[in-house]
Amino acid sequence: MPYASALRNRLVDAPGSLGDRLRTARWERLAGCFPGLAELSVVDLGGTAEMWQRAPVRPRRVHVVNLAAPPADLPDWISARTADVTDPAVAAGLGTYDLVFSNATIEHVGGYRDRRRFAAAVERLAPLHWVQTPYRYFPVEPHFVAPGFQFLPLAARARLVRRWPLTHSRVGNAEEAMDAVIGVELLGRAEMRHLFPDSELLSERVLGVTKSLIAVRPERDPGAHAASPD
Repeated sequence: MPYASALRNRLVDAPGSLGDRLRTARWERLAGCFPGLAELSVVDLGGTAEMWQRAPVRPRRVHVVNLAAPPADLPDWISARTADVTDPAVAAGLGTYDLVFSNATIEHVGGYRDRRRFAAAVERLAPLHWVQTPYRYFPVEPHFVAPGFQFLPLAARARLVRRWPLTHSRVGNAEEAMDAVIGVELLGRAEMRHLFPDSELLSERVLGVTKSLIAVRPERDPGAHAASPD
């Protein structure tokens, strides 16, 4: 439905939208936690090369790990690998970096055991990290832009997603609908603290209400960086 796509765009995707303003504020906060970002090597778990090409600060080097294949042409400071970082063998083969960055990925990796493996990969890959995830108890579920959606029974969510007009991608049948809703498990504070016990847990707020959680191990000494892989 064109009107629904236009409404979602105005709320989430378009320049000047609420989503765009939140993304800008998030970049500013990231720069505050990592003032030496331009000199860091970064491994991005679940992100895209396009996001980094649009970023206001360009790190020295970025390696993107995602299940989706990257674009064919990448600038020389960005590399990419199609892989599942919850596989310990994959994480062990990625080398080491200065900073792990992950934006809205940990809620998609699978169940609790996969989230534990994801957190273990974060710890292994770099001394610094920034892991952001939407907060389970924010009133509006962000993937489907639906109030209270995450609190409905699974079957009700699967039925609703087939009709709800503000979803990012339309589902074609009941199986796709169930896959879509099972594939998102939002996290609360207790689980994030459990997964990242030695990290600072920051809150990203909208009108005073927590919208996202960010597990951060910030840069204390911008001059001390880890060795980067070739």
